[in-house]
Amino acid sequence: MLKSVDELRAGGDLSAINELVPYARTVGLELMRDESGLLTALRFREHNIGNFVVRALHGGVVGALLEHAAMMHLLVETDVQVVPRIINVSVDFLRPCRAEDTFARGSIIRQGRTVANVRVTAWQSDATRLVAAAHAHFLMT
Repeated sequence: MLKSVDELRAGGDLSAINELVPYARTVGLELMRDESGLLTALRFREHNIGNFVVRALHGGVVGALLEHAAMMHLLVETDVQVVPRIINVSVDFLRPCRAEDTFARGSIIRQGRTVANVRVTAWQSDATRLVAAAHAHFLMT
């Protein structure tokens, strides 16, 4: 898979990199670039609703967005030599994720030879009002 990622990364094909993860299309995850770098979008899908009373997204879907954004940040923005494997992820749910598109951005806190630590933040219509955040650790060997 890493050879494919290297080739896709060299060609700049973010959607093809995203397609390497089977659940990405099912839950509505997309990759794009903006002026600040790589951005992961969770497009609203009715089947991602976890609480129908307040129409909030399921926490597992939000967690998947955060983990996906962290992994994609490592795969796209760094020159990894192996596919990073998740060690753990800690998610902070800050406010309800309403029935609309949600965006996430990762940043590497520290990348060593064996472990990478990535911080991810997620928001909806206002980037200053976070709906969730996460710290994820990945094994790089």
